[in-house]
Amino acid sequence: MYLKNIVKHFIVITRHRLLVFRLCCKVGQPWRGFVHDLSKYSPTEFWEGVKYFSGKHSPITDCKKDKGYSQAWLHHKGRNKHHTDYWVDLSAPDKTPIMPYKYVAEMLCDKLAAGMIYKGKEWTKEYELEYWIKERDKTLVNNQVEKLITDFFTQVSEGGVDKALNKKNVKALYQKYCIDYKEKLKM
Repeated sequence: MYLKNIVKHFIVITRHRLLVFRLCCKVGQPWRGFVHDLSKYSPTEFWEGVKYFSGKHSPITDCKKDKGYSQAWLHHKGRNKHHTDYWVDLSAPDKTPIMPYKYVAEMLCDKLAAGMIYKGKEWTKEYELEYWIKERDKTLVNNQVEKLITDFFTQVSEGGVDKALNKKNVKALYQKYCIDYKEKLKM
């Protein structure tokens, strides 16, 4: 069983990385896709992933249920700037700053790819919005980035991935929610 989990976990994280790379290319961020989640192959993240592997959802979820925390998640979020948790600093005046565009674009691709990989044939264009609506209140994220994510997944649910996931659209969303917002604050 353990050897089987090693192989299966390796396949899942590698398939996920490849899909994120393909999606990142669509938003003009191939490098972000290429280096995406390399820390998942580190011993801290990989072996916990093997231990809690199910193939249906992130092993981190089961580890948190079992131990109350996940060492892999603590390791992962501190090394991967596409996670909103990376940007949280509760002692700073701006506890959740606006993330740079390249990491927002990578995050959107990551969320899509995770759903597609874990849900497989059961994935629908509505899935990501439904999942995000359930999870967003538990997520520490800048309000403007939250609005961007919600708008993006609404677009995916209404028009599909191909219509929503392109460089022009994602940049326009970033402009609308993040750059224009910053400009208003300066006035």
